[in-house]
Amino acid sequence: MTSYTVSIEPIGVDIQCRDDQAVLDACLREGIWLPHACTHGTCGTCKAEILDGEVDFGDASPYALLESERAEGAALICVAKPRSDVTIEGDVDAEEGVDVHPVRDYSGMIESVSDVTPTVRRVIIAVDEPVAFNPGQYVLLRTPSGDERPYSIASTPQDSSRIELHIKLSEGGLCTAGWVFKNLAGGDRVAFSGPYGRFSFRPLREEPMLLLAGGTGLAPMKSMIRHIAETGAEHEVVLYHGVATVEELYDREWFAELDAEHDWFSYRPAVSREEWQGRTGRVPTLLAQDYPKAAGNVAYICGSPSMVADTMKALMNARLFPRNIYREDFFDSADRANGNNVVRSPLIKR
Repeated sequence: MTSYTVSIEPIGVDIQCRDDQAVLDACLREGIWLPHACTHGTCGTCKAEILDGEVDFGDASPYALLESERAEGAALICVAKPRSDVTIEGDVDAEEGVDVHPVRDYSGMIESVSDVTPTVRRVIIAVDEPVAFNPGQYVLLRTPSGDERPYSIASTPQDSSRIELHIKLSEGGLCTAGWVFKNLAGGDRVAFSGPYGRFSFRPLREEPMLLLAGGTGLAPMKSMIRHIAETGAEHEVVLYHGVATVEELYDREWFAELDAEHDWFSYRPAVSREEWQGRTGRVPTLLAQDYPKAAGNVAYICGSPSMVADTMKALMNARLFPRNIYREDFFDSADRANGNNVVRSPLIKR
């Protein structure tokens, strides 16, 4: 196996990267935090300029990396692998108050697997060694075949001995239908790596927080909320959780109890495709009703690309601007095939 030197500009740092390793992975494992989101060549967040050297562009979506961009020296470093010594120009992330945790490989035992809806399972992993992460980040869970799938962490850094994941069934999915919903059980050994993602709680932001989740986009929000409750952080939080049907509205009792017990937290569940005793409609619509003016808040959005895009529009129509919006999109194989990666403002933090 061959290793090459990857030089990262403008910080002038050199690292080693194997020829079977993505450039982004090598950087993150050295604590060099470059922008990234999906980690599988779909979203385009990690796009960087190759200043010198050769890379294998990997399985980059043609929608996220155009042929013209390749010709001009751009690459998606989450899938690009070195074929010589390489120099890249990346936008190194550094934000006051946000810890940087180098990516590491972990293993553990499945503590429990439980159905929280007909299509969502809660998986709790008792890890062999503590996992350091920021609330809101995600891990790459390794399947028995060796593939990796991203899942947000719903537990908190305070309990670093276990990781909670919310996994949604994908029909025909190698990880979900073929493993998690088929035969994954308590006592099984699993492996994962992490933490990944810039989408995480910003402890120094003192504005009231709007947490806007669709489906299992609830997982990172739960991590943030539990972290605030456990640490006594002084943040005012409003959580919207949007799903299609009532049976998909999981963890409702836990959030409702937290709402009843604490003045700083408000829980606003929403169902879009059937009538129930609560509010009916999509999160962007209900948000627009509640916040015709959203200035003065900080927003975190997590869900499907369409949900995230529509919620962003609602926020900006309410005069909440990109510097106050953080987002995480869940991209799947259909998004990759159809190019459904939303055009992004460079000011909107992932």
